[in-house]
Amino acid sequence: MSTPRLAVLVSGGGTTLQNLIDRIADGRLDAEVCLVIASKPGTKGLERAARHSIPSCVVEWPGTDRVAEFNEGITRAVDAAHADLVIMGGFLRLWDFPAHWDERVINIHPGLLPAFGGQGMYGHHVHEAVLASGAKISGCTVHFASREYDKGPIILQRTVPVRFTDTPDDVAARVFEQECEAYPEAIALYGQERLRIDDGRVHVLPPESA
Repeated sequence: MSTPRLAVLVSGGGTTLQNLIDRIADGRLDAEVCLVIASKPGTKGLERAARHSIPSCVVEWPGTDRVAEFNEGITRAVDAAHADLVIMGGFLRLWDFPAHWDERVINIHPGLLPAFGGQGMYGHHVHEAVLASGAKISGCTVHFASREYDKGPIILQRTVPVRFTDTPDDVAARVFEQECEAYPEAIALYGQERLRIDDGRVHVLPPESA
């Protein structure tokens, strides 16, 4: 595959977006961010896109009685941008994407799925639940998105220790460091055509097999 074109979906600060922008700029990631979509106006993610002259738009959540309108708005935008891959970068709404986007949407979760996932489990909610459980490790999971929250075949995971004295902020900082490595790695593997899904599991092919 040639350099993949990424459409990045954001709902807040856009720190994941910034990490991708920085890695593309310094040559560590062969990709292009062709569009940023925010689920609400005025987000920091939109400011980051503007700062780097990346096209952006807002597809605002219209309420549960108009979900189809929301899904169609995102689909129109990513189709028009001719994106190859959609990146969920802290996007807090479920995009019920059409079939032609199957296996072309990936998400990162701040926990080790399938544990601590599902609707409402994002950001500090995950880290608080990890600490409350007494788990000794946490981490992040990059996976192909499906039409359910935090489901879909897992591409890769990275782990971090969880210490007895940790606060949610401590765990969040440690996990985010790994997110900054894991997401670009997964995107690179996709661009190198080294990801194969077999019976609901992702097989990462060696470089010579791509």
